[in-house]
Amino acid sequence: MGAVSADLKYATGGLAEVEALVDSARGALKACPRSDGHWAFVLEADAAISAEYMFLQHFLGDVDVEEERLIANYLRAAQAEHGGWPLFAEGEFDLSASVKAYLALKLAGDDADAPHMDRARQAILGHGGAARANVFTRFTLALFGQVPWRAVPVMPAEIMLLPRWFPFHLSKVSYWSRTVIVPLLILGALKPSARNPRDVSIAELFVTPPDKERNYIVNPTGAWLGRLFIWFDAFLRLFEPCLPKSFRQPAVRAAIDFMQPRLNGEDGLGGIFPAMANAVMALDTLGYARDHPDLADAMRAVKRLLVRRRDMAYCQPCLSPIWDTSLAVHALLEAGEPPRAQSISTACDWLLDREISDRAGDWSWRRPHVPPSGWAFQYRNDHYTDVDDTAVVVMALHRADARRYGDAIERATRWILGMQSKNGGWGSFDADNTHSYLNHIPFADHGALLDPPTADVTARCLSMLAQLGFGRDEPAVQRGVEFLKQEQEADGSWYGRWGVNYIYGTWSVLSALNAVGEDLGAPYIRKAVEWLVSRQGEDGGWGESCTSYWNERRDEPGASTASQTAWALIGLMAAGEVESEAVAGGVQYLQSLPRDGAHWREELWTGTGFPRVFYLKYHGYSAYFPLLALARYRNLMRGNDRCVRFGM
Repeated sequence: MGAVSADLKYATGGLAEVEALVDSARGALKACPRSDGHWAFVLEADAAISAEYMFLQHFLGDVDVEEERLIANYLRAAQAEHGGWPLFAEGEFDLSASVKAYLALKLAGDDADAPHMDRARQAILGHGGAARANVFTRFTLALFGQVPWRAVPVMPAEIMLLPRWFPFHLSKVSYWSRTVIVPLLILGALKPSARNPRDVSIAELFVTPPDKERNYIVNPTGAWLGRLFIWFDAFLRLFEPCLPKSFRQPAVRAAIDFMQPRLNGEDGLGGIFPAMANAVMALDTLGYARDHPDLADAMRAVKRLLVRRRDMAYCQPCLSPIWDTSLAVHALLEAGEPPRAQSISTACDWLLDREISDRAGDWSWRRPHVPPSGWAFQYRNDHYTDVDDTAVVVMALHRADARRYGDAIERATRWILGMQSKNGGWGSFDADNTHSYLNHIPFADHGALLDPPTADVTARCLSMLAQLGFGRDEPAVQRGVEFLKQEQEADGSWYGRWGVNYIYGTWSVLSALNAVGEDLGAPYIRKAVEWLVSRQGEDGGWGESCTSYWNERRDEPGASTASQTAWALIGLMAAGEVESEAVAGGVQYLQSLPRDGAHWREELWTGTGFPRVFYLKYHGYSAYFPLLALARYRNLMRGNDRCVRFGM
C-alpha cells in the first residue's frame, strides 16, 4: 500500500472521456427507477439470513418446496473452499453462519454424507462444534430441539415490566435490538417447538452431546463485568422457575402490546428480517390463526424480501429504497441532471410522501419534546426514523428545490437538531444510546446491542446543517466538529460504523469538515489526507476488507473496489486534492473498470450491518457512488474554482 506505482500513468485521457463516462452512467442510472420514480437496489447479506428464511417455514410446518429448492441452491453456491460459510464475499469461516447453512441444507433434504455436507461438518467440528455458535444461533437450535434451553442466556419476559430507570430497559438498547428481543421474550417464555416436519437433527455437529454440554454461556467481552453478568445469569436461571404466573402473564401481554403497534403491515416489524421472522414465530406460538391480519401481514413482509436469480433465491435482510433513492438523486444532480427534470422531481416527491411527521417513534423516549419528522431506511418504518437517511434526504431535497420542499426541510432540520447527543455526535436512531455496560451481558455476544453516536452519521448531519446555511459558530455545529475531532484515530482516519470501514468514515468526515468551513490545511485534516493517500493501491483504486474491523487486521491491504474508490475520491476532493496525482489515479481506476449498465463491476462487499458480525452488499453502491465521484471530479476540473459545494 502507499503511493501508487511510478509506472501508473495518471493522465485520464482528458476530461472529455470522463464527461462521456459520466453521461453514459447518468443515463443508465436514470433507467433504473421503479415505475413511481424511486430506486430500490438489492441488499444482500450472508447465508445465515437465507437459512433463517427456511427455518421459519420449517418452524411453521408450511414449506414452499420451490422456494426451498432455490434457496438451497444459493446456499450450496455460497459455500467456501474452507468448507463453511463466510460473513462476506471471500471471507473466512464463520461458525454461526456455517451451522445455520448446514441446518438449512439438511432441512432441505441434503444428505449428511454428501461431499459438501461432509466438508461443512468437518469445518464446523474443527471450530468447536455447534455449541460454540452465537446466542441467536443457539436460540434457533433450542426452538428446533437441538440444544436444551439452558444453552441460551436467560431473558425473562418480565423484562417488559421493568421501570425505565432500571439498568436494563428497552429504551437503553438500539431499535434493532428491541424489535428482535421482544418477540424472542415471548418465544423464550413459552418455549415452543418447531414443527420440523422432516424431523431433522444435527447432532453430528456437536463435539459434546448437547444435553451434556456445560459451557454454553460465555463472557462476550472477557471483562470482569462480563463475568459478573454470567453469575447473574446463573442466579436468574435458578430464580426464573419460581416467578409466579401472575408476573409471567402480564409480561407476555406487555410484549404483545409493544409488538403489535409496531408490526408495520407488509413492511414488517422494524423493517428488518430477524425481527419479522421472530414476530411470525411469536404470533404463531400465541395461537394466532394463519389468516389473522397481523400474522398474514407479517408473513407478507417476510415474503417481500425474497430475491430470485436464475435458479437461485436469497432473502434480503431488509429493503433500502429511501437510502438508494436519495443517493441516486445526489449522483444524478452532480452528473448534471437538471433539478426540475422529471426524474428528480418524481423521486423527490416520492421521498416527500414518505416523511414521518405524524408519529413520534421510540426515539421520543429520549427526546419527548422534539416534534417528529424525518425518513426511515425502508419503505415504511414509522416508529424508527433514521437520522442518517434523514440527513441525506434533506440534502437531496434542498439541492433539488429548496423552496418547494422547504417545509419538510425545516421540520426535519428541527428533528435532527433535537437528536444530537450530549457528546455532540449523532446516533442512527436514538439519542444518547450509550449504556456500554449492556454490551457485557451474555445475550450481547454480537457486540451490537447499542446505537451510540458515530463519526459517519455525525458527519452526515453536519454536512446537512452546513448545506442549509448553519455556520461554523452555531452551537450544534461546534459540538459536532469537536465530537469528530475526538473520534479521529491515531493514524488520521475515522472509523466507519455503517460502511467498510476507515475509508467510509474518513470520506464522510472530510466531506463534513469541508462543508462546515474547517481550515483544510489544519494538521488533523492533512493527517487524514495522508492516511487516504497511503491506502491507495498500485492499480490507482482503494479497497478495504471487512476484516479491518478486527484491530489486529485493520491495516491489511484490501482489493480495490468501485465504491470504496469513489468514497476516497470524494473525501480527497473535499480536502482540496482534486488536482493531486492520487485523485487522478483513482479516476483512471474507475475509468478502467468494466460496467454493466449503471453498475461498475464490484464483487466484494462494502456495507456494514454490525462490525465483525454482519455485513451487507449494497448492489446500488457500485452505481451511484462512482457516478457521484466522477461527476464531481469533472465539475471541479471544469469550474472556475476547486471548491466542493455540497456535503455529499
